Amino acid sequence: MLSISVKSFDELGLQELYDILQLRSEVFVVEQDCVYQDLDGKDAYALHLIGKKDDEVVAYTRIFKPGMYFEEASIGRVVVRESYRQYGYGHEIIKASISAISTHFSEERIRISAQEYLLKFYEKHGFKQIGKGYLEDGIPHIAMIR
Repeated sequence: MLSISVKSFDELGLQELYDILQLRSEVFVVEQDCVYQDLDGKDAYALHLIGKKDDEVVAYTRIFKPGMYFEEASIGRVVVRESYRQYGYGHEIIKASISAISTHFSEERIRISAQEYLLKFYEKHGFKQIGKGYLEDGIPHIAMIR
């Protein structure tokens, strides 16, 4: 079972922030071979969901209240360390993110910008594709609403 905590930017410890940024870089830059600006200035406005297994950050998302990223509440930077994907932690962190949006923002409507190959994954959590696909940082994405 994954231990998931929800923290504001100011509540993150230095080591925790370092571990989160390292995981995001490991997956989004190195594994996906995508050069992009991960540090986008939005982390300070997000709530951060940190999934740990034995004190190691292995899963993460950040969530935004409506109007901060999209008109709707949103989930972004969804990531699970490659060696932990077999355990279903992606599903756990998404469920926790949906729940946190409901708890912290009193919102049920959520918009995401999903990597296209994860369409079925997000559909399992009630998201539906809207519009056509597009490229974001050179990777095919689709807009989805729940």
